[in-house]
This record gives sequence, C-alpha cells and structure tokens, in this order.
Amino acid sequence: QVQLVESGGGLVQPGGSLRLSCLASGSIFSIYGMAWYRQAPGKQRELVAIISSGGATNYADSVKGRFTISRDNAKNALYLQMNSLKPEDTAVYYCNKARIPWEWGQGTQVTVSS
Repeated sequence: QVQLVESGGGLVQPGGSLRLSCLASGSIFSIYGMAWYRQAPGKQRELVAIISSGGATNYADSVKGRFTISRDNAKNALYLQMNSLKPEDTAVYYCNKARIPWEWGQGTQVTVSS
C-alpha cells in the first residue's frame, strides 16, 4: 500500500515562496507520472502541475511561470517550488499519481495572506 506524505506548507505573505515536498513509500515511484493538486475551501480539487516519469512537466495556466515541479526518484520524492505566491493560491496541496490516483494523503496547508 502506497503512503503519500506531504510537507512544507505554511503561512506566507503575498509574493513569498514555499517549497513543498512529498514522500512516497511502498511502490515503484519512478515509473509513474506524478502530480501536485490543490483544493481550496468550497472548491473541487484541481490539478496544479504534472511531471512524467521522464521529467517532462506541464502546469495549470494559473501557476505557469511561478511554480516548478521536480522529482528525485532515488528518494521517492516529489517537490513543488512555489514563487510569487498569491492569495488565490491558498489551498491544501496534495501529491499523487497523474492518473488513477493512489489513496490520498493528508495534504499540506498553504495560506497566502498579509
């Protein structure tokens, strides 16, 4: 059974930066495309960024140019560098496979506010 543990969230002022991390255990992490998702209060979970097993990336238009997704297969780790944060980025952030997700982790709260 795969376990996903997200970390790195917090409270940050608009324009600030955060780096989220996700550790996956119990599976062959490197063969899967992985993604970051987020869910704001009262809204559906949305896809933020995807990285293929080979390292190709794609981003939602709302974060393009501000967020960077990366992975370290040796550590079964996924990262999301978030720069120039805006209040509308406030959400709980989750990592999971890009397709047919595993069981969701707890997520990590990101709050952008002055």
